Amino acid sequence: MLNAPSPSGFFHSRWLWLATLAPALSLLFVLKGYQLFQATMVLSYAMALLGLNILTGYNGQISLGHGAFFALGAYAAGALMEHAGLPYWATVPAAFCVCGGAGYLFGRPALKLEGLYLALATFALGLAMPQLLKYKHLEAWTGGAQGLVLMKPDAPFGLPLDPDQWLYLFALGVALLLFWLAHNLLRGSWGRAWRAIRDHAMAAEAMGVDRSHCKATAFAVSAAYTGVGGALSAIAVQFVSPDSFSLFLSISLLVGIVVGGVGTLWGALYGALFILFVPNLAEKVSKAAPWAVYGVVLILLMFVLPGGVVGGLRKLQALARRAP
Repeated sequence: MLNAPSPSGFFHSRWLWLATLAPALSLLFVLKGYQLFQATMVLSYAMALLGLNILTGYNGQISLGHGAFFALGAYAAGALMEHAGLPYWATVPAAFCVCGGAGYLFGRPALKLEGLYLALATFALGLAMPQLLKYKHLEAWTGGAQGLVLMKPDAPFGLPLDPDQWLYLFALGVALLLFWLAHNLLRGSWGRAWRAIRDHAMAAEAMGVDRSHCKATAFAVSAAYTGVGGALSAIAVQFVSPDSFSLFLSISLLVGIVVGGVGTLWGALYGALFILFVPNLAEKVSKAAPWAVYGVVLILLMFVLPGGVVGGLRKLQALARRAP
C-alpha cells in the first residue's frame, strides 16, 4: 500500500481527461431522473475517495473515520442552506474550508500516532460523529435525530435543464475542478513531500521536509475533499440525518480506495462506482444474504486485481506495449 505509484503516466494524460469528460457530459442527456441522481452520488463519493486517497495512498496515514468528515461537510451545507439562507453553490467552498480546518485540528495532535494507533483514533472519530450530531445543544443547527430537509436547486439563468440534470452538471464541474487541483498538487512540491514521508519519513526529514506540518496538511486537504463530497451528497439527497453517516460509511470509503487503486487519482472514480452499485447488485442477487455476496465479490476482486482497478488497467497497458 505504501509503495503506491506517483501521479504520472498515461492515467494522468490530457487525453484521458478528454476521454473521460466526453462520456461524462453525454450522461446529462442519456440518463434521466434517478439514474442522474446516482451519477451525482458517484461524483460525491469520488470526491470523498480522492480525499482519503491523498491521505492514505500518497501520505501513508490510515484513516478508519473519514465518514465523520463526510458527515461534517453534509451538515455544513445543510445548516448553511437551512439556517443561514446561503445558496447551495456557496455551501460547497464553505464545507471545504470547515472540513479542512477540522482535519488540520484533528491531524496536528494525531501526529504522535502512527499506523494502527492512528487508525484506531480515526475509528473513534467516525464512531462518535453520529452521536455528536444528535447532541441536544446542537439540535438547533443539526435538527437532532430528525435531521434537516433541503430543497433541490433549479437550473439558473433559464437553462433548459431539470433539477437533476443541473445538479449533475454542477457536481461534474466541482469534481473536474477538484481533480485538476489534486493532479497539480500531487505533481508539485507538496505531493513530492507527502510521498517522501510515506516512503521513508526519516530520510524525508533529513532532506529538510517538515514532517509534522506536511502530515497535518495532508490530513486537512483530505478532510476538505471529503467534506465537499458530503456537501454534494446532501444537496443531491435533499436530506441529512445522523443515521446516514454510520461507521459503515467510513469502512466503505476505505474499501473504495483499495478497490479503485491506492495512490491513484482515477481510482477514486472506480471505487465510487463500486461502493454505490455493488451493494445494490448484491441485494438483487440474494435478498437473504446480500452482504455475503458483497464479501465474495470483494474477495474475488482482491485476488484478481490486487492493485485495484487502476493497477489492473496499468498491467494491461504494459502488456499491450510489449505485444508485437
